[in-house]
Amino acid sequence: MGCREAVAAVEQSLEQGRVWCVDADLKSYFDTIPHPRLMELIGKRIVDGNVLRLIEQYLKAGVMEQMKGWEPTTQGTPQGGVISPLLANIYLNPLDHQMAEKGWKMTRYADDFVVLCQSQEEAKRVLEYLRAWTAEAGLILHPEKTRIVNARTEGFDFLGWTFRGGKKWPRKKSVLKLRETLRPWTGRSSGLSLDMIVAKVNPILRGWRGYFGASTRTNLRDMNGWIRRRLRALLRRREKRPAFGLTQADHQQWPNGWFAKQGLYSLEYGTCEYI
Repeated sequence: MGCREAVAAVEQSLEQGRVWCVDADLKSYFDTIPHPRLMELIGKRIVDGNVLRLIEQYLKAGVMEQMKGWEPTTQGTPQGGVISPLLANIYLNPLDHQMAEKGWKMTRYADDFVVLCQSQEEAKRVLEYLRAWTAEAGLILHPEKTRIVNARTEGFDFLGWTFRGGKKWPRKKSVLKLRETLRPWTGRSSGLSLDMIVAKVNPILRGWRGYFGASTRTNLRDMNGWIRRRLRALLRRREKRPAFGLTQADHQQWPNGWFAKQGLYSLEYGTCEYI
């Protein structure tokens, strides 16, 4: 199940009235997976001894840490390793089947998962089961980040989205991450031409809208405004004026439509044209 499919599954469960959410978080998941049990699960899928030995060597290869040197690895999968996501997914696969057998609607992508329930009582039973399962599997449910919430009133975050009150929008961290990605290209002291800046930021904006395009127009419009404000500050500075203190005159000199003519991609409209 991909990210989009997982998000769609969550929306479907919410529409069905499953508004009590077990928002689970596995503490240091990739670092805590026990090797023996993982190899046992892999062995049910792979019979080639050479491949199994290669995977075991991969798991025990160790890591180089600053100031510590080489450290052996007795548990966990190397984060950033090409097959680590696959191995981590194999380890949680039994949980997927057990939750489905019990009729509980768990939606999982890698180690991120939520369980949406019809009632608070059902959510409590699910959480109790998850605590027992993870303890037996050698994993840890984060005591502070794992919680039961009502999606109508409190809401929860999942795969970059915030779900609450029958709506969803990009979670705060997703917006902050986008801004941090754009800051180096839109800074007031940038020496790049506006054409080059637009060429750098447009692919980032297209990719972000490709995933978060289902946001409300207000959220997308706000992000557009943030980008244009940074570019207006840059243009003011190039006119030897202070970059701070944008005025209505600056908006009139460089209106939204002007940026569209320069080819700046619009998150709100999904185009480089101003509508």
